[in-house]
Amino acid sequence: MLFNLFIAVIILQRAAELAVARNNEKWMKGRGALEFGQRHYPWIVVVHVSFFICFLIEVTIFEKDLSPFWPILLILFFLTQTGRVWALFSLGKYWNTKIIVMPGAKVVRRGPYRFIKHPNYVIVAAEFLVIPLMFQAYITAAVFTLLNIMVLSVRIPAEEKALKELTEYEEAFLRLRPGMNRDIKKV
Repeated sequence: MLFNLFIAVIILQRAAELAVARNNEKWMKGRGALEFGQRHYPWIVVVHVSFFICFLIEVTIFEKDLSPFWPILLILFFLTQTGRVWALFSLGKYWNTKIIVMPGAKVVRRGPYRFIKHPNYVIVAAEFLVIPLMFQAYITAAVFTLLNIMVLSVRIPAEEKALKELTEYEEAFLRLRPGMNRDIKKV
């Protein structure tokens, strides 16, 4: 019962995020935004959908139960969800599951983007561990962590290339840490 509720909440959250992404995509493309990474995007979808299917199968078939560490994992889960919402709201209309870039747009440097370039990918990586570990689905945690590394090894360079070509991305993230400009100028 608890497992079904947990997975239902996550799936409903993802469905809502996809609706937000579709609306943001229409809004951005209506203002001249360009899409990149179309060839690898279906693989990202396959990995994310397969994650939930494999998680459900592993927990159901092997009759997995809550981890003895579930209170810690639940706290980590809530932290990832807080980070997910923080990243989404920080990007606002620019947030998407696809790589869609508005030429000349100001790079967002608020919220978690003040600290790291790709907080949402860090959050997803954490979720691919925390969610299955909460129900002792170790195979799902291991396999999908590796698959996520593989898709992100393509996704992140494609996203950064698009942002560098169409925005002041490189300059914005040179200022990621205080004092960094000082060091760069001295070199």
